[in-house]
Amino acid sequence: MKRMVAVLILSAAIVLLFGHGSTYAAPSTIKIGFIDTYSGAGATFTYDILDGFKMVINKVNAKGGVLGRKIEWVTRDDKFKTDIASGFARELITKEKVDLLMGMWSSSAALAVSEIAKREKVPLLVTFAKSEKISGEKGHRYVFSVTDNTAMAGRAAAQMLSKKPYVKYWIAGEDYDYSHSLADTIWNGLKARKPDVQLLGQTYWKVGDADIAPYITQMLAAKPDALIITTGGAGMVNFMKAAKTMGVAQRVPIYMHTAIEVSVLQALGAEAPEGILGTAAYMFYYPETPENKAFVDEFRKTYNRYPKVGAIYGTIAANLIVKAYQKAGSVDKEKFITALEGLTVDSPVGKVEMRACDHQVVMPLFGGVTKKDPRYDFLTATDMVSIPGKDYMPTCEEVLKTRK
Repeated sequence: MKRMVAVLILSAAIVLLFGHGSTYAAPSTIKIGFIDTYSGAGATFTYDILDGFKMVINKVNAKGGVLGRKIEWVTRDDKFKTDIASGFARELITKEKVDLLMGMWSSSAALAVSEIAKREKVPLLVTFAKSEKISGEKGHRYVFSVTDNTAMAGRAAAQMLSKKPYVKYWIAGEDYDYSHSLADTIWNGLKARKPDVQLLGQTYWKVGDADIAPYITQMLAAKPDALIITTGGAGMVNFMKAAKTMGVAQRVPIYMHTAIEVSVLQALGAEAPEGILGTAAYMFYYPETPENKAFVDEFRKTYNRYPKVGAIYGTIAANLIVKAYQKAGSVDKEKFITALEGLTVDSPVGKVEMRACDHQVVMPLFGGVTKKDPRYDFLTATDMVSIPGKDYMPTCEEVLKTRK
């Protein structure tokens, strides 16, 4: 009798704790939390990241998901504010119980959320922020960069510029971390490849300064062989408009990272200047491969627009996530991280690798010169060159040295 009472008490306790056996189930999804800038200037890039990600994941979910689980996602708009991004990171981890975090257009937000991810031991995939500190000096086990950064872009630019006949340079841009970091990397790389180059001067103006004509006049007065402009975002658009109005490209060659990218040129339309030398991680018309054409066709069919650079980051991230879970054979966060290290996936720009030593994606960059194209109402790029990741990536030893 006592034994029967004990069994009944134990059964009742189990029901109270877990509910009836027929209704209790383990989590049936893999949950991802996106924190990104979905309002303002950042939206030009971030919605393409999300759409590229969704295009891959929707197909995976239609086939049953991964490890028998569907992948779901929630989004949070950080409004380009670091404190808001940090608050969302804590909320997504503690309340939403996400399996991993993604996103970050802002480098300062990415670095702040990275520290939270490290403390809480939750994987974070950064999909746009460009600071080399993310996978370099501030890198750690729980953060991965699925985008090119200033070290990569700067070294790729230096390789391309070293093949040009220019000797005397002037560097300019808005006065903030991205601009200075990119400028330093380009110049150090260029000097190493071509020791006879000369830096005539540098000019940096306040972020958001609309009247930059006096700065351009100062640069041109020095008679450089070429200009290196390292500002980005809205500042880049502002400079390109001024360069068009003042006919700068007709007087001196100009290099700007992402000047050939569709996000920038489509936004500028007829106000974009021809003849600007630039680099970018992706253009929908290049590389001219069956894989890229298929990707563009699918993206246009799904969203009725051409994919911009963000789409490639979102697509690569989605493929890495799926393959890492498959390799790990588990949703355990530590096993997922270990599986992601050194993983290689196919993409519209070829095979890309998540380097194990620093958690930085290795991918090609492309260079070209802006030019009118009768097929589009915006400029594209011509004289295209491909710069493989292995040719410009900082070595593992160089990166890990910064962490010391």
